[in-house]
Amino acid sequence: MLVSIITPVHNAYSHIEETIQSILNQTFQDWELILIDDYSTDSGIHILNKYEGLDLRIHLIENPKNLGAAISRNKGIEKAKGRFIAFLDSDDLWAPNKLEIQLKFMLDNKHAFTFTGYQKFKNGSIVGRHHVPKKVNHEELLKTCSIGCLTAMYDTEQLGKVYMPIISRRQDFALWLKILKMIPFAYGIDKPLAHYRLRDDSISGNKFRAARYQWRVYREFENLSFLKASYYFAHYAVFGVLKTYLHKAKK
Repeated sequence: MLVSIITPVHNAYSHIEETIQSILNQTFQDWELILIDDYSTDSGIHILNKYEGLDLRIHLIENPKNLGAAISRNKGIEKAKGRFIAFLDSDDLWAPNKLEIQLKFMLDNKHAFTFTGYQKFKNGSIVGRHHVPKKVNHEELLKTCSIGCLTAMYDTEQLGKVYMPIISRRQDFALWLKILKMIPFAYGIDKPLAHYRLRDDSISGNKFRAARYQWRVYREFENLSFLKASYYFAHYAVFGVLKTYLHKAKK
């Protein structure tokens, strides 16, 4: 039951080896890792070449120029041979039993699309945990995205290969919305089976930029009217404030 793991890489020299190691340490071992180097300018390509040479399950694609995360992930999806498609970015990590637990959950329940909880960490320390609902539909996801890209997995036997929309940011969110127009629900496992690295320079770390891209998904990808987009954006903003408040309250 092969799982294809899609990992775009761009100037991730300082973290990519730890990310790859978290895949090698999986208790479920029937996987392939597709690394897409998006024209990195650091020396990380040497690490990618090393691991491709060490393990036949690891495959490297090198972009001839910087193409962005959406096109890079889609090139990985196109190359994938697995029934299941999973995503892990080049600075994030998986718990050792992530694939084993999630795959069993999908097969036992015939779920086409699932996600899990995850922990947030910065400079080696856990700084928070992202809990997830048991299930989410398209309408609920428009209000707040509870699906972390590093935890998502879908079944191509049920859905076919579903590609990321070619938009500059929030393409993962747009993909989840796309899938949830095909099926009623995505199902969550509220266990911290992945570890999301917080960085000062990340898109998600800049709330104003993240909000702008969220609005663009509503208007440009979902083609919502201004009023409908405003309705969902208001929910997105409120949920964002609540998450920030709860995080501070726990400190």
